[in-house]
Amino acid sequence: MTLVRIDKKKWAEGLKAAADAYRLFGPVKEKDYHQFKALEKGEMPAFDMVNTRLSPKALLFPQSEAMLEYSLDESRDDHHLMKEVARDTAPRAVIGIRPCDAKSTLLVKLNFDTPDVKDPYWLDAYQATTFIGMACDAPLSTCFCTTAGCGPYHEEGLDMLVMDRGDAYLAKILTDKGTAFADAAGWKVASDDQEAFESGKAKAEGRMVSSIKTDNLDGTDLLELHGAPFWDDIAFACLNCGTCTFSCPTCWCFDIQDEVHGNSGVRMKNWDSCMFPIFTVHTTGHNPRDTKTQRVRQRFMHKLKYFVDKYEAGIMCVGCGRCVRQCPVNIDIRRVCELMNSFKPADACAVQG
Repeated sequence: MTLVRIDKKKWAEGLKAAADAYRLFGPVKEKDYHQFKALEKGEMPAFDMVNTRLSPKALLFPQSEAMLEYSLDESRDDHHLMKEVARDTAPRAVIGIRPCDAKSTLLVKLNFDTPDVKDPYWLDAYQATTFIGMACDAPLSTCFCTTAGCGPYHEEGLDMLVMDRGDAYLAKILTDKGTAFADAAGWKVASDDQEAFESGKAKAEGRMVSSIKTDNLDGTDLLELHGAPFWDDIAFACLNCGTCTFSCPTCWCFDIQDEVHGNSGVRMKNWDSCMFPIFTVHTTGHNPRDTKTQRVRQRFMHKLKYFVDKYEAGIMCVGCGRCVRQCPVNIDIRRVCELMNSFKPADACAVQG
């Protein structure tokens, strides 16, 4: 681990130099919100944001991604043969990603990088990307990262963590990728101000006003929790709009569809959502989760129970609070987590009795 001090007057100069070796992405203001996007030549990431409306997961896992292409023209020798669509796997860097979003990539990686199946589309993008994090000194009231296995200065998933020191940035280089990016940017002014990071971390964590408890989730019986009496109440107001899943940095569900125009076809990978009524419809027409309550229960059971039991890596949530802020009917994962974590089988028996 190396600390580097970057004068703010040389920050833009460094990013311009790094742009010769990396394609740069960062938060950009669009109307009333910030979104992660490719930075145009000379464009700087906007650090006046608290967090983006959508997570940067689309940089590794696009909302729609062409995988294969083919021709149905039988006059061609290669008709009906699937060919991989060319992809850009050149080095790139995400500047200003929040620690919670960086941690989420490691949770998503558990799905796309398994001993049996490795998704080349996600993994190629992940391996090509350097993650330059910006410490979060002003968490929102809906943030609960410190009790979701993360934090405003969390380092997992990052190659470099940057904190604002007023007239300068202090960068903690965490990996070889981080070292390579610092070299490309010309950031070589060493610093020994480790105490600044410790002080900033303590202050940021002290500003957190929201929390969850997850200590009982692992030990709770899965089937009894599945049959808990509170699911109808939680699901009552849900619109099945999918806002929670699309804004979530750890949701990984997708569908694969073919799009054909004339004799040309493309096989696409598209985001999907367990909140959508047709998500589980079988080819027979049967839908094993045909009610709103079943779909809402699936979402929270997946994040707060199934994931916990399967991976033993904590909950499938980093506490960014996006779903809390953006749900149009105010369904709050913190409340759901409290109900699930405090649930006892006797609670169900009392209701049934």
